[in-house]
Amino acid sequence: MMDTSLVLRSIPGPDDILRTVLPNGIVILCRHNPASPSVVLSGYFQAGSLFEQEDKLGLANFTASALLRGTRKRDFQSIFNELESCGASLSFHAGVHTSGFGGRALAEDLPLLLDIMSDALRFPTFPPEYVEKLRAQLLTGLAIRAQDTADMACLTFDQILYADHPYRHPEGGWPETIQAIRRDDLAHFHQMNYGPRGLVLALVGAIEARKAAELVRQMLGDWQNPLQRELGDLPPLKPLKRTARRQIRISGKTQSDIVMGSTGPRRKDPDYYSASLANSILGEFGMMGRIGDSVREKEGLAYYAFSSLSAGVGPGSWTVHAGVNPANVEKAARLVKKEITRFVEEGVTQEELGDNQANYIGRMPLSLESNAGVANSLLNIERYDLGLDYLHRYPQLVGAVTTESIRQVAEKYLDVKRLAFAVAGP
Repeated sequence: MMDTSLVLRSIPGPDDILRTVLPNGIVILCRHNPASPSVVLSGYFQAGSLFEQEDKLGLANFTASALLRGTRKRDFQSIFNELESCGASLSFHAGVHTSGFGGRALAEDLPLLLDIMSDALRFPTFPPEYVEKLRAQLLTGLAIRAQDTADMACLTFDQILYADHPYRHPEGGWPETIQAIRRDDLAHFHQMNYGPRGLVLALVGAIEARKAAELVRQMLGDWQNPLQRELGDLPPLKPLKRTARRQIRISGKTQSDIVMGSTGPRRKDPDYYSASLANSILGEFGMMGRIGDSVREKEGLAYYAFSSLSAGVGPGSWTVHAGVNPANVEKAARLVKKEITRFVEEGVTQEELGDNQANYIGRMPLSLESNAGVANSLLNIERYDLGLDYLHRYPQLVGAVTTESIRQVAEKYLDVKRLAFAVAGP
């Protein structure tokens, strides 16, 4: 039998995670991994797409993508050469609530990586030549998105479920909004939203935790931005009163993609673990759970079929996705609704729950085998205020879910008479 105490000692926890808060508000999370020669750097800051105006959608992503195109100290080629010369990597991206960054380097090259990251965060110059090249790349990406049935079904689903809510907007914007963004918009977005408040940085790997925190302090400890805006409260999400359907026609396609579902819990809601395990049983575990078994395996109506639970800072979504022959859209949709109804009315068996709980608990240590996996866990712990002992408590949190709590959460969130239903295809 596995020694669970030995497993827990290898899991990150209060004894080996160093959490430091700098005077300017930056939170640093460090964990030493002496078995690795490299260090992973990962983090987020409060400059997501929620700060955009509707006529400039995609601005947060545009800005984050432009950070490494040039700074006060380095031009684009210098940044590329410095990273390439030591085999390091660094990238920035934007999300809804936050933008983020990720990088990797050998331990001896961490000071250089942190210097480039700090330079890009604080002093980007947005060179006009590279802004236009980046605009062309973004527009190409949007043109590809417009022809992707799965992407367009997801985008349309969000517009239905989150009507009159900021979550309805695509993070990448629209071609017309990307065309409307000027270089000065990037500089202004950076000036008003980039700053130390709300920045969280995780460092995991071959460097002693206190030394890593000190390096960050040297690079970012003096950063101040009195103009940095704070995000207000999100408006309440109005639940659908009845099923709402929308179809996007994309000519020349041989497959239709379906996304249907409803609102789900926030990550910090007390019923999150019950909803997560319920979703796993419904459409993830094994060959995509009950949904995959029914729609794909038994009836052969879909190329793929699964369910997904998206739970974050704001109201989440609980969705079913399927790729089908266009002639089978209605038949597949009816079967999905039938499976959801059965799931709500009949609940799950103790065997199904036990198998999924064992899967959740068993795969958690596997997700922490890499420095990147640990860094990601540390960021989630901070983002959702889970506590530094969260990974030690995780088996108990998962084990506390019951068949009754799953029945309650399914009844609360899944109603086939009030679904958002999006289809994209020919």
